Amino acid sequence: MHDPASESDRWMEQAADDVEFAGHALAGGYNHQACFVCQQASEKALKALLYRDGARTVLGHSLISLLDRIVAAHPSLERLRSPAAVLDLYYVPTRYPNGLVEGTPRRAFTRQQAEEAIRHAGDILDAVRAEIAR
Repeated sequence: MHDPASESDRWMEQAADDVEFAGHALAGGYNHQACFVCQQASEKALKALLYRDGARTVLGHSLISLLDRIVAAHPSLERLRSPAAVLDLYYVPTRYPNGLVEGTPRRAFTRQQAEEAIRHAGDILDAVRAEIAR
């Protein structure tokens, strides 16, 4: 593994790229993909902070669980629980038909949800950047 700052930077770079891609997915009408990618971007940002703090390996996909590991050292991130909870809902059902009662992810997720997901992911990335800059 690289040094903590370098590893953190790699994860943040990919998180930012993912949010940018989510905008392209939204523009193309792929709302389900935009929602999923925003969950992934947020996960990468939170992992970036854990790497910055010295973690050698960070496993797991739940944003809430990652926040649970972070807030003691970064209490200002407690405010991210609500957007993280929304984005956590997009981990499975945005990708798999059996994650839904019926229908397909393509038909189930709305533009409004995708726009909200992009806002939430942007907020999470901004908050993590602020913590890293401290």
